Amino acid sequence: MKKFSRQYSSLDQACLEFDKIIRTLSGKNNSSERDYPAENISHPYLSDKQKKHSAALMRINHAGEVCAQALYHAQAISSHDKKLKEKMQQAALEENDHLAWCNQRLIELNSHTSYLNPFWYAGSFAIGLAAGCAGDKWSLGFVAETEQQVVKHLEKHLNHLPKNDERSFHILQQMKKDEAAHRDHAIQSGAAVLPNFIKKIMKITSAVMVKISYWV
Repeated sequence: MKKFSRQYSSLDQACLEFDKIIRTLSGKNNSSERDYPAENISHPYLSDKQKKHSAALMRINHAGEVCAQALYHAQAISSHDKKLKEKMQQAALEENDHLAWCNQRLIELNSHTSYLNPFWYAGSFAIGLAAGCAGDKWSLGFVAETEQQVVKHLEKHLNHLPKNDERSFHILQQMKKDEAAHRDHAIQSGAAVLPNFIKKIMKITSAVMVKISYWV
């Protein structure tokens, strides 16, 4: 028997994307397909100062994952290659695990996600659309550079966490492994090397988001 795949209209696609946005920003999309990395790690004693610092770092990473969702959603929309669209959508699902893990850890630390997440999502979505419209190789190049910067960022956070906060450590360690895999996959798929001035702009933008999300 011949199988038929449903064809979505432009309005259907718009509604689906809007639903993704609402779920990402509301936290209703924060369910993980994989086990929580800190599941079997005991809850450490953390002073109020240590809790505040760990929560701030996890808030930054949660905001980064909101940005990642926006980037992958936008690039999946603007890509002209069906296989690349599917890869971007799969990457978004994997990044959603990170979003869920960061959110859960913030709850454990009695803290909150960034109040500016809608702003981070909007900005990243616009950047993702621009990268996708520039062409698939540039879109992949943007993914590769983004993930490379994220890996370096996570390495810093792993070193800056309170030494006894092993729950947050295991979460960030798994995230770093996943981000490195996304970077390598983008490169293997034909990612273009971005010009240095674009890399610098990305670093500056990321630094601004990190500093603000630490507090807000």
